[in-house]
Amino acid sequence: MPRDPYYSRTEVSNSDLTALKEMIHPSPIMGDRDKAFRFGTLFDALVTEPARVNHYTLTVDDTLYSSDDFRLATEMHRSLRLTARHDPLLDRVLREADTQCVMIRQAQQFAYGPLTYTLPTRCKWDWWLPSLLFGGDLKSTAAATQAEFDEAVDRFDWDRSRAWYMDIARSDRDFIYAVSKRNCRVFRLLVERDDPAYTAGRDKYEELAFQYWLIHSTFSASPTSTVAASDNSDNSDNSDPL
Repeated sequence: MPRDPYYSRTEVSNSDLTALKEMIHPSPIMGDRDKAFRFGTLFDALVTEPARVNHYTLTVDDTLYSSDDFRLATEMHRSLRLTARHDPLLDRVLREADTQCVMIRQAQQFAYGPLTYTLPTRCKWDWWLPSLLFGGDLKSTAAATQAEFDEAVDRFDWDRSRAWYMDIARSDRDFIYAVSKRNCRVFRLLVERDDPAYTAGRDKYEELAFQYWLIHSTFSASPTSTVAASDNSDNSDNSDPL
């Protein structure tokens, strides 16, 4: 299957910020990242893009998976559907959400102290609810308890991704549903604008976005910046490896 053209676009994504963080703040890699990404692709496709999945050949597009991977991903999907029976939001998401929805903002405004600048930004939602004007993310996780899930949100910067997506969409709510690869437990994080998860995530992305702008503005004339006046109050935007 041809590569999704989304990944060839030049706007700044949350993944670009992750790559920058790993470059300027390298840290030991825990677990098998490639294996986790590969399984996350399977689980994500099973839930949000089932047409890509062939259960007879055990493939997603042209990528072959083991029967064990398919069995686990299928059981996780079943757990998600069972949870939806007593979770009205998840039930609505699984029934109504647009999946793999791309959003682009060509001149998103950022501020760093008195400095304001713009970057072209992009994101791709696992789930977007047009009727509610917000969306969310699907994760597979090694977390088996609520405490481990809460720690994963911070460690893997899932809060940063939610704030990034919210500000591109200019939405006021967001969510994560994560399913454990260890016990199929479903975890949920609900995010609202200016709550602790959003604020922590925004602080993370603002620091990285500034570093990204600083690096790229040195070599390109396309990013723009101004020094904001002091009275300017304009407020005009899948799997962990363990």
